[in-house]
Amino acid sequence: MPYSWIVNRLVAIALTPGATFVAELQRVFDDGDAALPVDLRLGKNARAALVEAMAPGVLVAEPGERTPRPGGIPVEEGDALVMATSGTTGEPKGVVLTHAALEASARATSERLGVDPVTDCWWACLPFAHIGGLAVVLRSMVTGVGCEVVGGFSVEGAIAALERGATLTSLVPTALNRLAPETVAGFRSILLGGQAPPAELPGNVVATYGLTETGSGVVYDGVPLRGTEVRIAPGTNEIELRGATLLRAYRDGTDPKSSDGWLATGDAGEIAPDGRLLVHGRVAEVVITGGENVWPAAVEPVIERHPAVVRAAVAGRPDPEWGERVVAYVVLATETDPARLLEEVRDLVRAEIAGFAAPREVVIVNELPTTSLGKLRRESLSGLQGRAASL
Repeated sequence: MPYSWIVNRLVAIALTPGATFVAELQRVFDDGDAALPVDLRLGKNARAALVEAMAPGVLVAEPGERTPRPGGIPVEEGDALVMATSGTTGEPKGVVLTHAALEASARATSERLGVDPVTDCWWACLPFAHIGGLAVVLRSMVTGVGCEVVGGFSVEGAIAALERGATLTSLVPTALNRLAPETVAGFRSILLGGQAPPAELPGNVVATYGLTETGSGVVYDGVPLRGTEVRIAPGTNEIELRGATLLRAYRDGTDPKSSDGWLATGDAGEIAPDGRLLVHGRVAEVVITGGENVWPAAVEPVIERHPAVVRAAVAGRPDPEWGERVVAYVVLATETDPARLLEEVRDLVRAEIAGFAAPREVVIVNELPTTSLGKLRRESLSGLQGRAASL
């Protein structure tokens, strides 16, 4: 990458995604500094708390004005980005990614997708404060592939991007579901990440798995990118990753990797007979009912096949007989009786998975708690109130 490797300051960029943001990011890299993208969708107090916690030496705010900040903590040589995690499992952490990690990620993705700098063009529509969104721009910087940057996702924007020659993009399932099939088919490849993908995807949509700590997705359709290793920890079934795209450390200096470079992801999974990685969900999310392990990510899409259900989320609730009971929180498309709904979704889950995985309680709610990218905040489900039925 044609950037200086003498990195001194952390520069917080609090700008709307667009040409000005990209130009500022390029300037940060050219100056030998590292960048901290700030999510402008956060409330004023939350933004201030994030900046304070990450301790940048410079703040760039609209319309592009730079302001020095006293007490800024320097970054190490080779550091390129500090990305705040989504915070779905606690307070956001600052993930430090190096130039070398960003380049490894960009080149591995481009290789897997067969990206052609002459004929391909990225459409960058996801927030830059999340690695999945910013990685689109970083790939363009590294490989020289064209990239159209917009301030956010819209159906009209996707159609217009295709008309202007976009061939590649990165989306989350919420955005993908809003596009008509012919619009989806217009892209040569769509990377899908941010949350568990739908059970069935069009052939040009690639389900990705990765973390902020891995510098974006590192497993595509169950197959690791070049340079990424995957293993399953015995006993816990936790997914562990190793490779050149991983973070150097967190902003506080702690390194979550083992001495030989493996990162414990906090996700449970298995290697299928065909060698592909299957992701079950967060280790902490498993519901243990009657001694059986139930993975919410496996049950939720089955419940969503019910014609009255728009979206479902599954969690455990203490139960004196079963230890935990499986509870389904559902958003409905059409009104239905909770007791009847419970019976019908239990039948679906029994037929598809097993009787022990069938919900013993259903709670009908208006909406599910999510992050700005549509990722479920499972830890907030227990506080939801709604019409309910239980066994």
